[in-house]
Amino acid sequence: MNHEWHNSQPIYRQLRDRVVAMILDGVLKEGDPLPSVRNVAAEYRVNPLTVLKAYQGLVTEQLVETKRGLGMFVNDGARNLLLKGERQKFLTEQWPRVAATIQRLGLTPDELLKAAAKHRSSSNTAKKEH
Repeated sequence: MNHEWHNSQPIYRQLRDRVVAMILDGVLKEGDPLPSVRNVAAEYRVNPLTVLKAYQGLVTEQLVETKRGLGMFVNDGARNLLLKGERQKFLTEQWPRVAATIQRLGLTPDELLKAAAKHRSSSNTAKKEH
């Protein structure tokens, strides 16, 4: 996870978003434990209550569950629930800006598909090197 914070959102929200990204990317799978509050707080040099607030938000969203004495774990179906929400968020919040830029620049579907294929190819090469 990235160790830098930005001022546009509270740190607990940024921590929550990082865990969400880890679930979406498959780094954390259903049934996996979340990193402990203490470890995350120490690693990112934040108050443990900040980490706990982020984790509690994930519990409220039913993405993770607390198992008394064991920690917090990713719920079954969490990734699918996130995908549904994140796709809708993208389509309503980000896509209109992207579509407007595409139109403004006069990009064709063929140009976009070629650019996407090129990006996918270079992305796969970078993953293989790591």
